[in-house]
Order: sequence, then structure tokens, then C-alpha cells
Amino acid sequence: MKIGRVFSALREFFFPIRGYELKKFLPLLLIHCFCIFNHYCLKNLKDSLIVTAAGVEAISFLKLCMPAVTVLFLFLYAKVSDRLQGQRLYVAVLGTFVLFFVFFTTVLYPFRDVIHPFRHTVVEYQRAYPSFFWLFSVWGCWSYAIFFVFAELWSTFVMTILFWQFMAQINTVEEAKRTYGFLLVFGQLAVAAAGYVGGLASDIRSHVPKGQDAWQWTLNALIGTVAVTSCLAMFLYHWVYRRVLTDKRFYDKPELPGMRLKAKKKAGLRDGLRVVLHSPYLALLAILVVSYAFTDNMLENFWKHEVSICFPNPNDYCTFISHYTMGYGILSIVFTLFVTAVFRKFSWKVGALVTPAVMLLGGVVLFGTILFRKFLLVPLGGLAGFSHTIVQFGLVVMILGRSGKMSFFDMSKEIAFIPLSDDLKAKGKAFVDGMGHRFGKSFGSGFQVLMLTILGSFSEFPATYDDVAPYACAIYMLLAVAWIFAVFRLNRRIENGKEA
Repeated sequence: MKIGRVFSALREFFFPIRGYELKKFLPLLLIHCFCIFNHYCLKNLKDSLIVTAAGVEAISFLKLCMPAVTVLFLFLYAKVSDRLQGQRLYVAVLGTFVLFFVFFTTVLYPFRDVIHPFRHTVVEYQRAYPSFFWLFSVWGCWSYAIFFVFAELWSTFVMTILFWQFMAQINTVEEAKRTYGFLLVFGQLAVAAAGYVGGLASDIRSHVPKGQDAWQWTLNALIGTVAVTSCLAMFLYHWVYRRVLTDKRFYDKPELPGMRLKAKKKAGLRDGLRVVLHSPYLALLAILVVSYAFTDNMLENFWKHEVSICFPNPNDYCTFISHYTMGYGILSIVFTLFVTAVFRKFSWKVGALVTPAVMLLGGVVLFGTILFRKFLLVPLGGLAGFSHTIVQFGLVVMILGRSGKMSFFDMSKEIAFIPLSDDLKAKGKAFVDGMGHRFGKSFGSGFQVLMLTILGSFSEFPATYDDVAPYACAIYMLLAVAWIFAVFRLNRRIENGKEA
């Protein structure tokens, strides 16, 4: 639906949405905000659990397994979607996630000392097999690892497959250019809100009666909030199906999205992967997604290694990470205020290049400070206290990188999906956006695991991120440059109208 010249220049720049379109825009906006808010609450919780219990290095082992876990869940999702359609599928998937998090908070965590192996047993295995030191660390807190996996899958299934695929089905390119920017702006408010609420929940320890577990109180507060907002999202999704998509002004296709599920139209994972691999357009999109996931994984893990040194207590760690989340949520709002104008006034290429440029420069800064400490400060005896300096440098880099991802990168990626045919769009979204992101993270984690294992085998002590830093820096720069190259190639296809 095209709006024509019905707005003033000022209105067209700041809010080019008609009054009657609010019936569609506002509930979708709220669903989007709830999904993002919950994602960052869960993200901060999972990191706080694993980093303080098993070490940052353990995250690499977990993320290495995520593609296989994601494939398994995609298979289960395909089976469930054969039986459930539309809003029922949404409720089933989202409800499953919420039920697990509630089960973890009320059962698994309170009985962690009973279900986890004894600490001395874990240490004995670590001493006997030093090459697998971090793998045994994960085993020592296996219920936290399962929480980590479910929290990681939230972004793939709840945000990417359920929400953004739904958005691609019910919006046109013209509508996306007018509304996606505002979804991103308010989404960043949700990120900032998640950081603020996470900080409050972590600081609750000052009010916890003596002798009680402060972290249990934090879990109760945050998971309770996630459960309530998820229920609100389910209600709004139902409302959109019943009250919005039945209005021809907003959706004029003969059948509601997700309702036409004929067997001959549905493709298995292998068929979808084959389509993606034979589409140069989707292959370039995959390079963008994989490159971002890889570089972000590397930056995040190396930075959080330094954060864990400075904040070893889970409440302190969660407080710091929550403040960081609030910081890049606020900065993302500033970025997003300009993102719509950039994509409307300039080419797709300009907006798509912002994030890789920031990540490339950020990598130079963060890895530069780590290597400076490793090769110059250690020989000179100047190591003490420098982790705090790296944390502050990394904080700036991570805030800028995440802000660019949540504004320019997300919008450029979603716009690039829209011109595709319905077949390529459906299959490409699941594999490029879902599996591509997982593969990128797993690629980064696999590299880190490999280097930690190899370097650890040549020493009587377990290898750490300080040992891996020089090799990580080199491959990080290669992926960042490949990302920029792929943007230029994909932009050429977009301009020439080559979708396949």
C-alpha cells in the first residue's frame, strides 16, 4: 500500500504512518518490544550463570554445539508446524521456551547442588585431562548450560523465525521502509529497559535477608517478568490475527500467513539448504550474517573474559552487563533515529556498510589493547589493573558494534530479504538468518575451542584467551574484510534486480 504525498516533509521524515495504520503498527510494535526485552534479559542471565561458574572459555564450547542443536530444533519445529498453524504454532513455540525457564528457576537452580557433580570430581578430571579443562567446567554446571542453550535459541526461533518471518509475510517493501525503522527505535528502548530492569534485579541482593541466595531472587524477578511479557505477546499475536489481518486495508491475500501448509509446498531442511546454496543472492546474504556472528562472537568472548576478571560474583557481573545493555540500547536509539533516513535518502550499500566498518575498527582497538598487554606490559611488569582498562575500551567498542547491528545491520538485512520470492524468502529466512547466525557463532567458537585445546596440550596449565589472542586477531580481520566485500557484491545484485 503506497502512501503517496500525503504527509508534510517534516511528518514524512519523523513519522510517515497513517492514523488508521496504527491498528496494525502498534500491536506489532509491542510484540517486537516484548521479544527483544526478553531476549536481553535472558542473554544477561545466561552469561552471568556460565561465565561466573565455568569461565568465559566455556561459552566457546557451548556455542560450538549450537548449530547441531539448532538443526535439531528446526527439525522439531518443522514437525510441529505440520500439526499446528498460524497463532497456535506461535503459542506452542513461545510457551515451550517460557515453561523451561520457569522450570529452571523453580526446580533446577534451587537443587543445583544435588544435580550437579561434586566440585572435587570436576577438578580431578580437569587435572587428568587438561586439554578438556573447559569441557569439564561445562559438565560441572550442566543445568546452566541447558539454560544457556535455550536462551541462545530464543533469538533464532522467537525473534527471527516467528516474528520477522511473520513481518515479511504481512508487509510490503514500501511499508517496511516506512515502519521498520520505528520498530528498531522502540526495540532499542526495549533493550535499554532490559538493561535497567536487569540492573535492578541484580541489585536486589542489598534487600535479601541474610542467609538467602541473592541470585535466586534475581532469577525469580527476571524470569517472572519474561513469563508475563511473553503471555502479553501471545495475546497480541492472537489479536493481530483476528482483528488486523482480516482487514483488507492491511492484508489482502486470500489466506492468513501460516495457514496454507500443504505438504507439497513444505520443504525439509535438506531441500531448503540446497536452495540457499544455489542462490548467489542468498549466499551473499549468508556471508553478511555469518561474518557478523563470527566477529561479534570473538569480540564478545574476549571482552567478557576481561569483565569476568573484574567482576567474579554473578550479581556484580550481571549488574555490569545490564548497565552495558542499557548503554547500547540508548545509543542504538540515536543510531536508529537516522537509519530510516539513510536507507530512504541513500543507497542500501551505505546503510549496510556502517556495521562492518564499526566492527573492523572496533576489532583493531580491542585486540590492540589485549596484544599490547600481552607483548609489552607483561615483560615490563605492568600487568596489574590493566584488565579494567581493556574492559573500558571494550565497553565502547561493544556498545558501538551492537548499536550498529541493531539499527543499520538489522534493517539492511530485513530489507534485502523482502524482494525475494515467497519460496526463497521462507527457506532463506530459516537457513541464512537462523542457521547462518548459528554457524557464524559456531565458527568463531570452534576456532577458539581448537586454539584453546591445541595450546593447552603444550602446557601443564589450561590455555586462556590471552594465549589465543594473536591468532584470533588475524582471522577476525579477514572475516571483517570479507563482510565488506560481500556488501558491495550484494548491493550490485540489488541494484540490478538479481534476486536468485
